[in-house]
Amino acid sequence: MRVFPRIKYLSRAVHEEQEQEHDEEKNNAEKLCTSLTVWRKSLVMSCKGFTVIDSFGNLVYRVDNYIGRPNEVTLMDASGKSILTMLRRRRLGLLDSWFVYEGEVGNIRRRPSKSPICCVRKHVNILHGNTNVLAYVYRGVSHSGKGCVAFTVEGSYAHRTCKVLDECRRVVAEIKKKEAHTKNVSFGIEIFQLVVHPGCDPAFAMALVLLLDQMFS
Repeated sequence: MRVFPRIKYLSRAVHEEQEQEHDEEKNNAEKLCTSLTVWRKSLVMSCKGFTVIDSFGNLVYRVDNYIGRPNEVTLMDASGKSILTMLRRRRLGLLDSWFVYEGEVGNIRRRPSKSPICCVRKHVNILHGNTNVLAYVYRGVSHSGKGCVAFTVEGSYAHRTCKVLDECRRVVAEIKKKEAHTKNVSFGIEIFQLVVHPGCDPAFAMALVLLLDQMFS
């Protein structure tokens, strides 16, 4: 009769060991991620935009918009150099499509000479569909906007809880609420965290944040 307690003990020990290994793997994976603090405020007083700093407090990205809902949004590095430019284009009165380009694109009234990296569209739930989906990212696109889905953004931008998933449903980036280490301190929704997993370009992830803000703010 003493065999059963021994089996229970071994089973519990194995389970605890597996949980410990899982926690260690999770912690190691989190260490490899890039954690950025996003502040929904421009460094320029007359602008609306974003300021992004890394875990060491260094300025990484900045966005300065002179109007509320522009047709062009530019993600710049700390020195003000354009990294990615996002252009809004409307097709036949339907939903806006945002085309993402490397660097600058010149006069937005003309069709850019370079090809877009991707196209981002807001998901609209009409009668059916996944209500948790916020937007789709299409790759291999032309200026017409045709392409295949490369990433899906799910969650709630209003609550700053979003995940960017690749074709295999693997999380490549996350938007999270900023946790305060000091009691009685709340960051609200103007300051939040962008966690970029290994293999994903932080600039691309930040571009998606900008477009989600345009779509859902």
